[in-house]
Amino acid sequence: MMYPENLRYTKEHEWIRLEGGRGVVGVTHYAQDQLGDVVFVELPEVGREVRAGESFGAVESVKSVSDVYAPVSGRVVAVNEALADAPEQVNRDPYGQGWLIAVELNDPSEIAGLLTAEQYRALVE
Repeated sequence: MMYPENLRYTKEHEWIRLEGGRGVVGVTHYAQDQLGDVVFVELPEVGREVRAGESFGAVESVKSVSDVYAPVSGRVVAVNEALADAPEQVNRDPYGQGWLIAVELNDPSEIAGLLTAEQYRALVE
């Protein structure tokens, strides 16, 4: 499985990619593989405040429903509305078209507390 080096990861299997003062968040390749075929994604409203470690939505697959957790604290500035019609993008392209939300970070230093690709790989393999 692949874990891009330019991302940071949580132990709950989310990733975050920094883009300026924003972080784009999704679930890892490992998470989508464990879930199986994703059939529905529940995302928060734009403008919602999230806190690191707090559930902000859910990913439903043919096997189960799993909460997704914010890797950092901040305000949701975008949600991937395309997933309403194509939730399978989470499986097909978890680090690209399958992204979930974008967050304006309250404290960019929170990123330092997340796992590197090497640390995350060691956790799941």
